[in-house]
Amino acid sequence: MDLSGSKKAMDEISAGIVLFYERKGEKFYLLLKYPGSHFDFPKGHLEKGETELAAAIRELEEETGISGIEILKPFREEIYYTYEHNGKLSNKMVSFFLAKTSKKSVTLSHEHHDFVWLPYEKAHSKITYDNSRKVLEKAHEFC
Repeated sequence: MDLSGSKKAMDEISAGIVLFYERKGEKFYLLLKYPGSHFDFPKGHLEKGETELAAAIRELEEETGISGIEILKPFREEIYYTYEHNGKLSNKMVSFFLAKTSKKSVTLSHEHHDFVWLPYEKAHSKITYDNSRKVLEKAHEFC
């Protein structure tokens, strides 16, 4: 998988949420375990006519059961990567938003194998791909 971050013509556009809760002044970030054992943020494809933010909120609820979040504006970060899908290379862009929650209970969708809430340093180490680690760094600095 090429995660170089180049801005090519996009075959796919997705959106996701960097979600955290605070306890005693420390932030805990939500990571989902995807098939293939990689850890990343909740994210998914935009549906026809849907905004990036609406898609990110919908995907979060579908993948985790969490709703009623507080979006921290104007945070928005993009990542770009290329991966193989059905024998073809696909160029993908994902926009991430930052949100806070008071809910720690997660109901996973069939798309994921597990989840973790981790403090920043541990979340940073657990995330599989560099481009997502950079999103976490920017999100943590923002809030």
